[in-house]
Amino acid sequence: MARRLRELGAEPVACPTIRIVPPEDLAALRRAARNVDEYSWIVFTSVNGVDRFAGALEHEGADPEEALAAGARVAAIGPSTAESVVERFRVEPDVVPDEYRAEALVLAIRRHAAAGAGTDVAAEDGGQELAGERILLPRAAEARAVLPERLEAAGAVVDEVAAYRAVPPDEEELAPVRERLQAGEIDWLTFTASSTVRNFVSLLGADPGGARVAAIGPITAGTARELGLTVDVVAEEYTVPGLLEALVGARSGDGREAA
Repeated sequence: MARRLRELGAEPVACPTIRIVPPEDLAALRRAARNVDEYSWIVFTSVNGVDRFAGALEHEGADPEEALAAGARVAAIGPSTAESVVERFRVEPDVVPDEYRAEALVLAIRRHAAAGAGTDVAAEDGGQELAGERILLPRAAEARAVLPERLEAAGAVVDEVAAYRAVPPDEEELAPVRERLQAGEIDWLTFTASSTVRNFVSLLGADPGGARVAAIGPITAGTARELGLTVDVVAEEYTVPGLLEALVGARSGDGREAA
């Protein structure tokens, strides 16, 4: 994202609001890796989840490519996560939704299951297309509950395991950004996840110092609004390229802008 911003003439200012660290207890993740052949679906919601689960398989002495080739179907929440699945496991995901959010991912998995059974999904909620399916969900420890809840509502048995944690950075890392915000030198704040919004507000407050706010999608935008930020731009496609496109579309005036 920073590279593309430079190509567009902007000055990207790195603002580390999260650090990706291991979960407090790795036992559940490693147990899931040992028993990967028991799952009919593995659902990935981030590149970090892909990387951490592949690492857990390797820790248990398994080859990631062979582990997923054994029969489990794979779902990825968006194109970046899908690319990571291909890179780490050498398999194409069976499901990637058109809209990159948990609700759309569940619906896409249900539709895939229904198609395999020769039926249709009659409604967005209430179907039991996943009855008896055991689904592994390796993801962030603090992720939204909507994904496992909706999978279970469709009949699945969900093993949700913490693959990593997104924690705040050391506060001194943000000192240069704080100074530039206070000086009014930042034109845009770009948020790519709710966790980045929460940590930003916790560490730097809800005053953007005159900067406008861009969010990668409606969930992130909703978190920003709940925490007191005015959201000026929400990407229509919930990806980094989509966010960049939204920024270009919203940009006004001449000269370089710091994001």
